[in-house]
Amino acid sequence: MRRKTKWYAAALGLTTAGALVLSAGGASSHGYTDLPISRQKLCQNGTVTNCGSIQWEPQSVEGPKGFPGSGPADGQICNAGLGQFSQLSAPRTPSGAAWPTTRVSGGQSYTFRWQFTAMHATTDFKYYVTKPGWNQNHNLARSDLNLTPFLTIPYNGQRPPATLSHSGTLPSGLSGHHVILAVWTVHDTGNAFYACSDVTF
Repeated sequence: MRRKTKWYAAALGLTTAGALVLSAGGASSHGYTDLPISRQKLCQNGTVTNCGSIQWEPQSVEGPKGFPGSGPADGQICNAGLGQFSQLSAPRTPSGAAWPTTRVSGGQSYTFRWQFTAMHATTDFKYYVTKPGWNQNHNLARSDLNLTPFLTIPYNGQRPPATLSHSGTLPSGLSGHHVILAVWTVHDTGNAFYACSDVTF
């Protein structure tokens, strides 16, 4: 009887572990930017703490595509409209500090980098930046951004490798703290992935 009980417990443990693996590696694993480092990556690597569930899944900031005409609502752009990741859209970190920034130079070439956990067929990658004088004291809105992307990388339905880098020229005429919004548009679904990176020009 004891042997049967142990066998049942072991089988139940394996089933539970399998369910956890399936849950952790489910269909919502995709990609994020780490050059310039995104808010979700700063949470994942522990630079910013108390971020909630995004620290375990920086690749999952997925929302409707079609930005800026559609996509996440104003105030929820950096978290793609997903309530569980709302910390990403706040103007300051969960501890109340400023989001760490990456130093960049306007008018110069910069290499952007994505890390992928699921390589979807891709329409393109687009990059937007906040306007001079944007309101840094509220969640990011379309009115804060130059809605013409400063860089567009067409991908024509191809699937990217696990790590993808591409270069473009950063806008000139900007100074101080800005946010770069990167949007990866998936070719064969209705969704895109969003990543906000804080930079200092």
